[in-house]
Amino acid sequence: MKSDIHPKYGPVVFRDLASDTAFLTNSTATSAKTIEWEDGNTYPLIEVEISSASHPFYTGKQRIMDSAGRVERFNARFKGFGGKK
Repeated sequence: MKSDIHPKYGPVVFRDLASDTAFLTNSTATSAKTIEWEDGNTYPLIEVEISSASHPFYTGKQRIMDSAGRVERFNARFKGFGGKK
C-alpha cells in the first residue's frame, strides 16, 4: 500500500449553529478554528448549519402537512375523470 495518501483521521468538534450543541467525534475534516473541549484538550472546530440535534427528522419535531386536505382537493378536482362512459 502507498503511504501518506490518506487524509489524517482524528478528533474534531462539530458545533451546530441552529441548536448550539457540540459533538466531539473523529473525522478527516480540518479547520483553522479551535475550541477547548470539556476534557481540557483543544480540538479543531467545524461549525455546521444543521445536524441531528436540530434537523426535524431526527428531533421528531417535523411539520405535519395537511395531507387530508390535499387528497380531498385532488379527488374534487378529478372527480369525474376516468369514469365509465
